[in-house]
Amino acid sequence: MARLNLLEETRYEKLPVTVYSDQNAASVAVAKRIADLIRKKDAAGEQAVLGLATGVTPIKVYAELVRLHKEDGLSFRNVITFNLDEYYPMKPDAVQSYVTFMNENLFDHVDIKKANIHIPDGTLPQDEVADFCLEYERQIEELGGLDLQILGIGRTGHIGFNEPGSAPNSGTRLVTLDDLTRRDASRDFGGKQNVPTKAITMGVGTIFKAREIILMAWSAKKAPIVRKAVEGEISGEVPATFLQLSDNVEFVLDVDAASDLTRFDTPWLVKDCVWDQQLIKKAVIWLSGAVGKPILKLTEEDYNSNGMAQLAVEQGPVYQINIDIFNQLQHTITGWPGGKPGADDSQRPERAGPAKKRSIVFSPHPDDDVISMGGTFIRLVDQGHDVHVAYQTSGNTAVWDDDVLRFVEFAIDFKESVGEDASKMKGIYDDMRQFMAIKEPNQIDSLEIRDVKGFIRKTEAIAGARYAGLPDSNIHFQALPFYETGKTQKNSVGEEDIKLTMELLQKVKPHQVFTAGDFADPHGTHIVCFNIIIESLRRLRKTESWVEDCWVWMYRGAWQEFPTHEIEMAVPLSPAEVLRKRNAIFKHQSQKDRPVFPGDDAREFWVRAEDRNRETAQNYDRLGMAEYAAMEAFVRYKF
Repeated sequence: MARLNLLEETRYEKLPVTVYSDQNAASVAVAKRIADLIRKKDAAGEQAVLGLATGVTPIKVYAELVRLHKEDGLSFRNVITFNLDEYYPMKPDAVQSYVTFMNENLFDHVDIKKANIHIPDGTLPQDEVADFCLEYERQIEELGGLDLQILGIGRTGHIGFNEPGSAPNSGTRLVTLDDLTRRDASRDFGGKQNVPTKAITMGVGTIFKAREIILMAWSAKKAPIVRKAVEGEISGEVPATFLQLSDNVEFVLDVDAASDLTRFDTPWLVKDCVWDQQLIKKAVIWLSGAVGKPILKLTEEDYNSNGMAQLAVEQGPVYQINIDIFNQLQHTITGWPGGKPGADDSQRPERAGPAKKRSIVFSPHPDDDVISMGGTFIRLVDQGHDVHVAYQTSGNTAVWDDDVLRFVEFAIDFKESVGEDASKMKGIYDDMRQFMAIKEPNQIDSLEIRDVKGFIRKTEAIAGARYAGLPDSNIHFQALPFYETGKTQKNSVGEEDIKLTMELLQKVKPHQVFTAGDFADPHGTHIVCFNIIIESLRRLRKTESWVEDCWVWMYRGAWQEFPTHEIEMAVPLSPAEVLRKRNAIFKHQSQKDRPVFPGDDAREFWVRAEDRNRETAQNYDRLGMAEYAAMEAFVRYKF
């Protein structure tokens, strides 16, 4: 019976899927399967032939294999490896090279024979690449094929570098990279303009011949493409869908990467549910969108025809369900993000008292505050609250070199205009120009260049916060040490990061903390900064009584928005407030027009913010709420 229930629950899934609680557990499980294969082959006197992937996804798998080698005696002497791909052209000792990646994450830490390692050669003349690819295929076939191929999945649906349009029988070859793939890689190369346009990759057909294929995916960013690969129609537009034709494939996901699959996203379509309040809210909002009706116009027939008959029977009548959800949504809307003084707050998202609250807006990068919650920021100030802003990092990796030269040129001219000696600064300027002339992609800037980039973003942040109405005394620059590496790859969080955050919190003793909950940030800075704040508050809760009265509100907007059913506070913005928010964002001139790291959204940040805020208001309107120009959305974090 359990097997029948599972088949019903997964009936939209066209290939086997295993979901783990997090990527750590999933990575350990995959590493164990690889280790078991190596040991089984070794016991039989055979070699294990592995197809390996690069990128963020397999890093923890490789770390676990290294641990097994060092602590459990797992030997790689009988292992032969073939990597999926390599950028072209690419020097093997380059930081971005997959040769470097594999050495740093696996090969340098285990006892594999160097002669048994095969990675596509990114240094070949282009007229030799085709012959190399044929030889790569011949070597795999001569060994009897791949025993196990591990894969990640790109957001275009690529496996290896088999981009949309790849043929299901394709072999190892030179390919042109999709623009989205290059944008996703821009962080590693110091900007998309430095990412190679081509790569050498194993083909879909090569991958397909492996006796076992494991595709891994972590994080909500991968959820949309995972759903297409698992539940969608087979199409060259999503090369990973070709894996549906294999009898030897398994998708290994964490809960976030699996979140868009039908059994997790809309479970009422595939099974009976335990209807808690949050699931009812999600389902009713989904039903409203599915049938194109406001909530209060949904009928019993709508419920029955869309997989929600169980809800109607157990929790009905449906009109009462509609009223309850309508009221819940209506109570999230407030023009008083700091609470309305003297009002009944039993149906409001924020407390009425104290009438004047101390609020801290934590901004991971120097512009996240105004991009994500600029309207609410300004309104809190206008309504008389004691508002502080804390810029957690300098953001100094996201400034163009040209801007550095422009600002230093200004400083030289200013010094000379007031009769000061500018010779020392001219020397620094000349050094900067010489460095930039030979600078490699993603090379660490000199300290002077990093300082100027940080100064640029600092002055922009000050201008934005002043425009919002803050006095200079309430503007704080933390420059958290984890970020100040000079590289796009940051250090791990240390005690100093938490100490600095605890000190600021103790100084302000806020009633409200606003923090980025926008974990789709491609730099990873948002989640790191969020965790620092939460850990700081956890520690302070043990000794500081004021923390019990401190509410934490998460905002989004720079990279994504909260789904409507999750929103707990929606702050409407008038057209005039939208314009004020836009002007605050405009203070960040170094991020306007063409930022260094735009992510996968080509729109300018102010356009993204306005579009998302407008869409949130339109979603509320379609559900039957009052019509507003825009809305900023928040979710409360509860310890």
